[in-house]
Amino acid sequence: MRKIRLTVLAALLLASTGAPVAVADALPNWQPTPTGVTAQLRGLDAVSARVAWASGSKGTVLRTADGGASWQQVAPPGTAALDFRDIEAFDDRRAVVMSAGTGTAAKIYRTDDGGASWRLSFENTDERAFYDCISFFDHHRGLAMSDPVDGRFRILSTEDGGRNWAEVPPEGLPPALPGEAGFAASGQCLTTEGPRDAWFGSGGGATARVFHSRDAGRTWTVTDTPLFSSPSAGVFALGFRDRLRGLAIGGDYANEAEPVPALALTRDGGRSWERPPAPPVGYRSGVAWRHHTVLAVGPTGSDVSFDGGAHWTSFDSGSFDSVDCNARGACWASGAAGRVAKLA
Repeated sequence: MRKIRLTVLAALLLASTGAPVAVADALPNWQPTPTGVTAQLRGLDAVSARVAWASGSKGTVLRTADGGASWQQVAPPGTAALDFRDIEAFDDRRAVVMSAGTGTAAKIYRTDDGGASWRLSFENTDERAFYDCISFFDHHRGLAMSDPVDGRFRILSTEDGGRNWAEVPPEGLPPALPGEAGFAASGQCLTTEGPRDAWFGSGGGATARVFHSRDAGRTWTVTDTPLFSSPSAGVFALGFRDRLRGLAIGGDYANEAEPVPALALTRDGGRSWERPPAPPVGYRSGVAWRHHTVLAVGPTGSDVSFDGGAHWTSFDSGSFDSVDCNARGACWASGAAGRVAKLA
């Protein structure tokens, strides 16, 4: 019976996308895990099938160690007014969380005991800076990204797992375009792959662009993408399967269902970007690779691609902001009203 069901699914996918799909590629399914909170959860890290961290508005930092059967609110004390837009976790005990905003609303904390205690490792004092997201190469080296200050994006780096941060010299970054900025929508506007490669996306300017560093964030190059750009549109999330193959996804958050150019693929590490034959429809804020499969999420639903992003099929109509998968294929998604789910 299961073989018949999978065959039917494969046929439906072939008919809807025009792309051949293996029989084993059944549509995924989100399994809700009630969190008991109402915050918008834009930060997410899938450590394993049992361990995940999520963060968001109202000073919310959540942790589960039992596959989502229960969630603990483990936020730093006195942070109820902060919006924790991104979180990077190393295991069930160690994590780094970042709040977005201007001035001292932007902070970075680290815990080594599952959230029982936190250490404030960075507090922004520049009213012109707005920090969007963070990403780590390994358990020690990481980057944080702010919107442009004095005409260039601002990058922080850490060499000790987020305990201390230093600004990367701005001369290593190309000038920003007028109106250009990042989007703190899912904690995925900045991503890393391997020991040295990092990318971050932008919008708001004349074009939506992707910046790439090959030396762990010290110097950067930039490339235009075919994604639509406006003050509410551009590259919202980046996902790379390896140093060469990746996706940039976004759209227009002010017009969520508008079918604007919202996805681009690269096969050369971001030197060039091209539109796929059949992209998702509408605004998408999160993207993640699960082995050879790609998942995308947004306020109007979730999509899956079985061919590296060329063709997509919708499989869920619920709202999510972010999606993350670990190396073993454990995937989680998070979003508005405290919604968190894992891939069944």
